[in-house]
Amino acid sequence: MNILHPVTKGVLLFLMCFQTAFAPSHFYHQLADSALLLTRQKVMYDLSYFSINYPMGDVPVDKGVCTDVVIRAYRKMGIDLQKEVHEDMRLNFNGYPKYWGLNKTDRNIDHRRVPNLMVFFSRKGVVLPVSKNAADYRAGDIVCWQLPRGMKHIGLLVHQRSKDGKRPLVIHNIGAGQVMEDVLFDYPVIGHYRYAK
Repeated sequence: MNILHPVTKGVLLFLMCFQTAFAPSHFYHQLADSALLLTRQKVMYDLSYFSINYPMGDVPVDKGVCTDVVIRAYRKMGIDLQKEVHEDMRLNFNGYPKYWGLNKTDRNIDHRRVPNLMVFFSRKGVVLPVSKNAADYRAGDIVCWQLPRGMKHIGLLVHQRSKDGKRPLVIHNIGAGQVMEDVLFDYPVIGHYRYAK
């Protein structure tokens, strides 16, 4: 027996569709907020290799590199990129870069390498357009850049805007700790992604 009034059914259906449509944007809003919280921690840039726990391992809280910003922001959302990247690499090792001469995965470092994250986000996330149009970039987006001397860099976009209001600011660590800066177009953008599990 159906006890719901037709109007009630319609309202419930609308609310379910509304929640489904806006759940992803809510996730990216929270992800951006998680990245912003990281700027409150004093972190020294440190490229060292660390043996870390698995899963949910992290380098010492006062140390990190650009990838650790992304990893820590996602961890605040309950997503362990160490585990996600390791599992994908284990099953698809040949699809990942071989810059480091490895012949097997290393769950201590694989998720902390920008080229590996780029492959992972390309495989498991949404690849977004790479452009010089600031309107194409939103809070919660992951952006990768090509730095001089072949280095790659990664950061997360937040809701805060540049002084002229044209660009979202970036949370990243390029040497001065986990900071928020207006650097979206300071270097060539080579990757633009969204990822939610």
